[in-house]
Amino acid sequence: MTIKRRIGFVFCSVFTISWLSAFSAHAAEQLQCTVILDAKTGEALHREGTCDQAFAPQSSFKLPLAIMGYDAGILVDATTPRWDYQAEWKKPKREQKSVDPTIWEKDSIVWYSQQLTRKLGEKKFSDYVRRFEYGNADVKGVKGRTDGLTESWLMSSLKISPDGQVDFLRRFLNGKLPVSKAAYDKTIAIIPAFDTSDDWEIHGKTGSGRMRTKAGKYDGDAWLGWFVGWADKGDRRVVFATLNIKDWKSDEPISFATRDKLIADLPKLVR
Repeated sequence: MTIKRRIGFVFCSVFTISWLSAFSAHAAEQLQCTVILDAKTGEALHREGTCDQAFAPQSSFKLPLAIMGYDAGILVDATTPRWDYQAEWKKPKREQKSVDPTIWEKDSIVWYSQQLTRKLGEKKFSDYVRRFEYGNADVKGVKGRTDGLTESWLMSSLKISPDGQVDFLRRFLNGKLPVSKAAYDKTIAIIPAFDTSDDWEIHGKTGSGRMRTKAGKYDGDAWLGWFVGWADKGDRRVVFATLNIKDWKSDEPISFATRDKLIADLPKLVR
């Protein structure tokens, strides 16, 4: 639709420019992508939206963190180690509990991730991210705002696109990461699983966070929501990444809505 038709009058040029500027600023906060690939061949089965722009992985990063933890021997199995919450961490009430690897992934406990990266240490953590070729592999953090070792994946320096997420997942599932077979098997065991109405079993991790401006301030009500993982049906396996960035005012995390839509839509998207 042309500006003339949208506004209705050519002589309203000043209003038109102002309106378009406001619309563009708002539209910049809106982004959607869903990409689904055949896990073995890499064939694109479905792709819509903007999938090549990189953003913070947020809690979707718990999947590669689990691989690192099991490969390094810090994580042992689905219920070991179990670490206790410490009051000085000042986390939300839902995180104030004893947590094991399964609970960590299911309930998306931030402090467990941070304890894991502290135990890995800066050098090993950075080396894993680099060898995984995960996104921009930048875990330095943002000087004066976020610590790289414990916050680089949380609206900070580490960024990855939906295309990057499915590439990483394919390499993980096809045994192309430089980790042990045990790390692969044990990670698979703790990633949350969901069934669809069409007999697909979906494994995936959500991630959400409030968007920031370049100055690090909250960007109004703009939120980011990820759901990334893989799905199996018979001998078929696909990998997927879906991302939404939009104004969000619900009490439910945007990542839950993003997850639920993918679970509902996947059977018809991969027929």
